Amino acid sequence: MATVICTRFTEEYQLYEELGKGAFSVVRRCVKVLSGQEYAAKIINTKKLSARDHQKLDREARICRLLKHPNIVRLHDSISEEAHHYLIFDLVTGGELFEDIVAREYYSEADASHCIQQILEAVLHCHQMGVVHRDLKPENLLLASKSKGAAVKLADFGLAIEVEGDQQAWFGFAGTPGYLSPEVLRKDPYGKAVDLWACGVILYILLVGYPPFWDEDQHRLYQQIKAGAYDFPSPEWDTVTPEAKDLINKMLTINPSKRITAAEALKHPWISHRSTVASCMHRQETVECLKKFNARRKLKGAILTTMLATRNFSGGKSGSNKKADGVKESSESTNTTIEDEDTRVRKQDIIKVTEQLIEAISNGDFESYTKMCDPAVTAFEPEALGNLVEGLDFHRFYFENCELNQTSCMWLVVPGPCRDDNR
Repeated sequence: MATVICTRFTEEYQLYEELGKGAFSVVRRCVKVLSGQEYAAKIINTKKLSARDHQKLDREARICRLLKHPNIVRLHDSISEEAHHYLIFDLVTGGELFEDIVAREYYSEADASHCIQQILEAVLHCHQMGVVHRDLKPENLLLASKSKGAAVKLADFGLAIEVEGDQQAWFGFAGTPGYLSPEVLRKDPYGKAVDLWACGVILYILLVGYPPFWDEDQHRLYQQIKAGAYDFPSPEWDTVTPEAKDLINKMLTINPSKRITAAEALKHPWISHRSTVASCMHRQETVECLKKFNARRKLKGAILTTMLATRNFSGGKSGSNKKADGVKESSESTNTTIEDEDTRVRKQDIIKVTEQLIEAISNGDFESYTKMCDPAVTAFEPEALGNLVEGLDFHRFYFENCELNQTSCMWLVVPGPCRDDNR
C-alpha cells in the first residue's frame, strides 16, 4: 500500500486537472478545502532548479505578494516544501485577451482604449509598488472569465524586478524581442519606462492587428526598435483618431526620460475621455489581422519551445560558457557551433512540422493544427483555460543560437505581419 505523505499543501488544497506546463513547472486547478474556493496552483519542481533559479523563484513570489490589484493575477499563497514550491494564484478562465478580441462580433477603437486602460492601471500599480514587469506582451494579458466585459489581468512576473523610485540600472536582458525597448537593446541603464514602451507596442497591435516593429531577421528587428522606425501606413491607420496615434507616439518615445509614464497615460484624452474622443467604428480589418497575428505568435512559440526543450541545439559540442546574465559566450574565437548529424536531422524535423503547421493555419484546418500541437512533437499544447504557463525567454534563445552581428535563423521564419508591404 502506497504511503501518503501529508504536507501543508496537501492538507489545505485538493489538486485537479492540468491547465498548462513549463520547463520546470506545471499549472493545475486546485480547490482550498476549507473554503471551496478555486485557484490555479503553479507547482515548481525545485529539484531541477539551480541556485540562481531558486533566487528567481523567491523574487517572483516576493514580488507577487506585493501586488494586489483587480487587473493583476493575484498570488494568494506560497508554500515551499521538499522538492516542490507551490504558488497559488487566481484561477483566470477567460483565456488570452487577444484571442477574445478576435472572437467578438464588434471591436472598436474605444474597446482598444478600454483594454489599454486596464493594462495601464495594472502597470501603474506595479510601478507604485516598485516593480517593473519587463515582459509585457499578449501572452501575459488574460481575462478573468468568459463573461462579457471580464477584467483584463496581467500575469507572469517571472522576469519582474524591484526598483527604488525612479532608479535606473543595467538589470540585464529580459523580455521578448518585439517588445524590448531601445534602452535595453543599447545596454543602457533602464527602469519603469521599459513597461511603457511595451504598452505602446501592445496598443499599436490592438488598433491594427500587427506590430510596429517586425522583421524576419532578429538583428534588423532590433535596429528598427533602436531607431524608433515605425509609421502609421494607409489605409488601415487612416481611420484611427489622431489622439490614439498621439498616445502611441508618447509611449514609443526613444528617450526613456521623455517617455510618458503610466499615470500620465491614464490621463491622456484618448483614455480619460474615451466616450467622446475614441472612435466607435467596428474595425473588421483589425480583427482579421489580429487572427493572423495570434496564429503567428502561437506558431513561433511552438517552434521555439521545441528548440528550448532540445537545448543541445546550442550546447554540447559548442564549448560555450554561460555568463551570469544568462547569455552564452562561446569559448571559440570564431563564435561558431559544431553541428552534429543528429542536431541537423532534428532541425529538419522542426522545419517539416513548422511547414505543416503553417499550411494548416493558412487553410483554416484547425483539426490538423490541434493534432500537430502535440507535446510529443512540438512541446506545445493548444491554449488551455486559466493558462499561466511561464513565458519563453526569446531573447536568451536569440543570443544562444544566432551570431550577434550576422543573425540568420532563416529556419525560424514564420508568416509576416498583416501588411501589404511586409514592412
